[in-house]
Amino acid sequence: MPILPRARRLSLLVAVTLSLSLPAIAQTVAKKKPAAAPTPVATAASGIRPEVDRSPWLFKGSDITPDLNWHFGTLPNGLRYAVRKNGVPPGQVSIRVRIDAGSLYENDSEQGFAHFMEHLVFRGSAYVVDNEAKRTWQRLGATFGSDTNASTTFTQTVFKLDLPSATPDTVDESLKILSGMMEAPSFDDKVVNSERPVVLAEQREAPGPQVRYGDAMRATIFAGQPFAVRSPIGTTKTLNAATAATLRAFHDKWYRPERAVVIISGDIDPETFEKLVDKNFSSWKGKGPNPADPDFGTPATEQPVTGSLVEPGIPSVVSMAVLRPWKFNQDLVLFNQKRLVDLLAVQIINRRLESRARSGGSFIAAGVNLDDVARSANATMVTIQPVGNNWEQALKDVRAVIADATTNPPSQAELDREYSEYDSAMKNGVDTSRVEAGSAQADNMVSALDIRETVAAPDVSYAILTDAKKKGMFTPEAILASTKRIFQGDATRAFVSTPTTDTGASAKLAAALTADVSKLVTKRTAYTAVDFSKLPPLGTPGTVVSREMFPELEMEKVVFSNGVRLMLYPNSGETNRVYVRVRWGGGYNALPSNKRTPVWAGDLALVASGIGKLGQEQIDQLTTGRRLGMDFGIDDDAFVLGAVTSPPDYQDQLRLLADKLANPGWDPAPIARAKALLTNNYAGLDSSPDGVLSRDLEYFLHDRDPRWGMPPKPVVDALTPASFKSFWQPVLASGPIEVQVFGDVKADEAIAAVAKTLGALKPRSAAKGAAPAIRFPDHNATPVVRTHSGQENQAVALIAWPTGGGVDGIAESRKLEVLAQVFSDRLFDRLRTESGASYSPSVQSSWPTGLSGGGRVMAIGQVPPDKTELFFRLSREIAADLAKNPISEDELRRVKEPMIQYVLRSSTGNGFWLNLLGGATYDPRLIDAARSIIVDYNGITATELQAVAAKYLRPDKDWTMEVLPKSVAAKAGLTVAAGQ
Repeated sequence: MPILPRARRLSLLVAVTLSLSLPAIAQTVAKKKPAAAPTPVATAASGIRPEVDRSPWLFKGSDITPDLNWHFGTLPNGLRYAVRKNGVPPGQVSIRVRIDAGSLYENDSEQGFAHFMEHLVFRGSAYVVDNEAKRTWQRLGATFGSDTNASTTFTQTVFKLDLPSATPDTVDESLKILSGMMEAPSFDDKVVNSERPVVLAEQREAPGPQVRYGDAMRATIFAGQPFAVRSPIGTTKTLNAATAATLRAFHDKWYRPERAVVIISGDIDPETFEKLVDKNFSSWKGKGPNPADPDFGTPATEQPVTGSLVEPGIPSVVSMAVLRPWKFNQDLVLFNQKRLVDLLAVQIINRRLESRARSGGSFIAAGVNLDDVARSANATMVTIQPVGNNWEQALKDVRAVIADATTNPPSQAELDREYSEYDSAMKNGVDTSRVEAGSAQADNMVSALDIRETVAAPDVSYAILTDAKKKGMFTPEAILASTKRIFQGDATRAFVSTPTTDTGASAKLAAALTADVSKLVTKRTAYTAVDFSKLPPLGTPGTVVSREMFPELEMEKVVFSNGVRLMLYPNSGETNRVYVRVRWGGGYNALPSNKRTPVWAGDLALVASGIGKLGQEQIDQLTTGRRLGMDFGIDDDAFVLGAVTSPPDYQDQLRLLADKLANPGWDPAPIARAKALLTNNYAGLDSSPDGVLSRDLEYFLHDRDPRWGMPPKPVVDALTPASFKSFWQPVLASGPIEVQVFGDVKADEAIAAVAKTLGALKPRSAAKGAAPAIRFPDHNATPVVRTHSGQENQAVALIAWPTGGGVDGIAESRKLEVLAQVFSDRLFDRLRTESGASYSPSVQSSWPTGLSGGGRVMAIGQVPPDKTELFFRLSREIAADLAKNPISEDELRRVKEPMIQYVLRSSTGNGFWLNLLGGATYDPRLIDAARSIIVDYNGITATELQAVAAKYLRPDKDWTMEVLPKSVAAKAGLTVAAGQ
């Protein structure tokens, strides 16, 4: 039974679901009703062959109560399946095929073969010609990359399909294709040679600094085990040596029914799934005997304790691990309860580490994690990001926190707080289980199989937690014993990576790992009672001035006496979930275009700076055990605070958001932390094309407008608490306010809650003066050149055409989205499939509805430095052809159908409407645009796309940029464009 090691991760897991309630989109989408909870199934079913063993194989040897919504079976050939009905989102069927083989199953000469095989399987099989599976699924509404994909890890290979608007026939067709891929992929040396450049491109395009760090860290921490040297991507030598014969041998050895599991969760009767799995996979026969699993080894005690790396591309980081052998454990209730004790112990340490990082000190962040690593070790992992390069002191300070935790029991208040967090997260899983997405259920099953555990229903998991509580398993003494145990093992290892040479780093690390840290132990944070009475008071509740219904959307606009406007969408589609968002001010429109501001620090420090006299520590105590939080962002036309909360908590959530606007705190510690974080990361931005783009691209695409792009280091260095406050205080206090409350609420209650909170704020006036113009760079005959200091075989090329912005052009923007996807598919076929020059080239259209301009169609691809001209030539050829010739009806269908299906599925969730209707209480055109979305997509024709391409994809308007290695640019004598 997988239990995530941190309460916050549990909260995120149970929050990722989709709704079952759907507002009508124009007149083309029928109203969906929330689905009833599925009824447990009987153990026998008509129509299933008696030769199929339908016993719940997942729970063999476990005393955890099986989830009766899952149907299990084993075919006579050994293939297992797990299927269930799930209507979230309506009509979708999520299919996963898991092969129990990854890179740890390769021998030395086969490194990278598991991943190479994943590529070849998707190419073609006995049932589909080369590269046709992708097109088939596009016609059925699946988006390549998000709905159809595959992944290879150290221990498994997984093939994924999320099929929208599925029927028994389309599921049958899809399972037939997948069965052919598993049993009889069709490839010869010609296919292998054409796919090899794609695999090598994927290897080349991986972020070099992170890959080098990961490889070096594993080589030290897991020295002596295959996991230390078996990266799934393989080596250039073994990939170049691979042939159809050697890859076929790997396939025949490991791709066999006894090692395969088919997992399906979707909106069709599960017995139909069972029959279709049997129909399509029962003929599969393994070749030769089923091989035994390889020996993954155990932590080797004779290996060096420490290791180091000089990696300019990432900031200093320290990793420490306490390793124990991984062993299979029967997934029993008591085993999971003991693990919960361990996880609470870890979370108490992590809370202390976060508290120490917030207060300023030697590290920006640090955390402890328990993990069964690739079935190779049971590990207690510690990761530390120091401030600057002071990693020795950071390691000692973190070890001091751990030493305290292994010596002295936690206080009862600490323990109660962390238990409350777990209890709240797991109970929320129970409350929202009805709307858990089928794709999430399928993925959770895959994860459980990989670590050899079961999948428990949310109510069963919660019962395991509460039963442990009743047994008295969560005591300070038990937590202390657990903490001691998880920091004991067969081997303790440490690894440090620094951006510059640190002479004797490994020896320094060994000394810091054993140094006496007893004098570095600090006094623990005292936990005092904090409740909502400690928040600054708000004003007199506002009154309702007007209410306007939008019946077709089942939404209501409410205007309050202080000018605050509310868009309210009460619905029960997402049980026990409420989305709250506050939009105010002007966002990017409100920022000056002629100078830098501290807007960059908002995301890192604004929320953490507190409310009134309460700092983030006190606010965390205030929200313990509840679904309360606060996220910050900047839209084109508004600043945004928001959270996902629950029916019992959303009124207090509104109170927090209102107080943040009216009575912000100005704790200086988050500002220092934000500066340290950015300062640590600056050097790495120069080390790869991706880093350069993340720093510079938006700045250049907005014609060097300082509102966009990462701020230069002198700007960050110059920020003070006073300058932060002088910028953000008037921003928080000014500009009209829009509140969005979408979810499981009662209308009148929600209106009253807004009246008491945001409605009680002082009236605000709209900003004066026009927003600065949005610029796009002029056409350039030669690309803008930026350089990086990373791998010499990495480059990025991009080409962009200006389009537009604003609400009036939304219908046009939808045509551009379809056009961009057609462009993207063609570029993918020519640059990846035909030439192997890039692994994942893409084309995207953006049309900012909150800005007057700034939209673009942009094609981008990572390529070798000598292939940038190829990228530009192919991109321009495709653009010219789209403007000259209408696309075929099949091509149009393969693009439109996935986009329409995406809208239909997304529109069953509140988040979709929240994003679509931001600003709609002030601009009713957004409501009209929401009504027309499906009509707009359905109505797009090939002729219209050709006209749009001719209008925007003009050769005299395009702007190009390339990011090249410094040495390549210097050798070619290229002029490098000045940065910020």
